[in-house]
Amino acid sequence: MSRTGCSLDEADHRDALASGQGASPRDPATARMVSHASGSGRSDGWTEQTAVGIRPGVGQDEGQKTMAKPTVPPTATDDEVRALLVRYRCPVPFHEVRTRFLGNIASPGMGVSPIKVVESLWGGKLPEFETIDAANELVGALVMGLWNRLSRHQDRNAPFRLTRIETGATREGLAALAMLRRQELEGFVEGLFGKEEVLDFPERAHRGLGALSEMWALFEGTEVVARDETKPGTVRDMEKTLRLLRQMTKDAEHEIHAILLSCKRARGQMIASLPAPKPTLH
Repeated sequence: MSRTGCSLDEADHRDALASGQGASPRDPATARMVSHASGSGRSDGWTEQTAVGIRPGVGQDEGQKTMAKPTVPPTATDDEVRALLVRYRCPVPFHEVRTRFLGNIASPGMGVSPIKVVESLWGGKLPEFETIDAANELVGALVMGLWNRLSRHQDRNAPFRLTRIETGATREGLAALAMLRRQELEGFVEGLFGKEEVLDFPERAHRGLGALSEMWALFEGTEVVARDETKPGTVRDMEKTLRLLRQMTKDAEHEIHAILLSCKRARGQMIASLPAPKPTLH
């Protein structure tokens, strides 16, 4: 699976990631995050949800050197990308596309180009286009536009932000917000792992994945409870739950940023000590 520590102009020149301090299995809790909600992490009540605490700060990358990037022509905005996804009936919502791309940018996996990740949004094959220009428009908007903008979040001073929506303390509002966050976390993990079941991560990224798994379970549990009309809930309960969801949003952003920096730092350390074959001298 491809990674990038730079813009997509350099996407075909991937570096190898040093093995982490532990392997992070792509089980239901830390990868797809589908089965975890049925375990102890899930709550069946409004007021039992608890936000995961803020994790320790992340250190600044050291020893990183950057190359000057070629000038990139004006690219599609997020609104234009949304419109293109709707036009070509992309089954993955925009907010999940963002986090899927971001996860792939951070991923220690190797071998998949950005265009393959774009194709995966439509199940592995791009939609049909009427003209070559139409194809270039879509791919350019997603790769040169959205992907490259997201790659900037590997800078410790440019943390990623999840999608913000206006919502009230109602069943519908809580369900919508919880579903949004659940899908965003699923997208991030899908991008990180791709088709792999197990990948090696640096220790900090490994811990971050565990924290995101816990938060995913809470978002999923809240969505289920909010949609269940048989579950009682007062206005006060819903207001408290909304505050907790907002706090977990900040916690999730913190962990995502930590994972991005940890993986980038590990790649940089590996680049500094890549083995070289002995040259043949004639």
